[in-house]
Amino acid sequence: MSAGDQLLALSREKWDRMSAKDVTWLGDLFHAEAIFVHMGETFTKVEELDVIETGRIHYREVEIEETSVRVIDSTGIVLTTLVMHSVVDGNEVTNPFAVTETYVADNESTGDGWRLAAMSFTRLITH
Repeated sequence: MSAGDQLLALSREKWDRMSAKDVTWLGDLFHAEAIFVHMGETFTKVEELDVIETGRIHYREVEIEETSVRVIDSTGIVLTTLVMHSVVDGNEVTNPFAVTETYVADNESTGDGWRLAAMSFTRLITH
């Protein structure tokens, strides 16, 4: 399996694990120095895992519309356009996003040799 195929599969599994609030698996996937950007808020790995575990943001369902991957040396970038159905602070919301995930090669990871180093959500205004 190519690095690009590994990253696409890992990204899809990540969405399932986020929906299931599987913070143990996600904690292994997220790099210790990872950063997460949600529509103006920035979280560390610990903060993102807390957001998921407590349900502050519950990523209930993701409808992936398009995805692409680029591998540059030991960095993988997955770009996904999707519709996110989630519960944020107790309110059900649906938003279209472009999500950029940056992975770094790491032989110690459980993610086929990759760790998620950054994830950024950009809300799409035309959809």
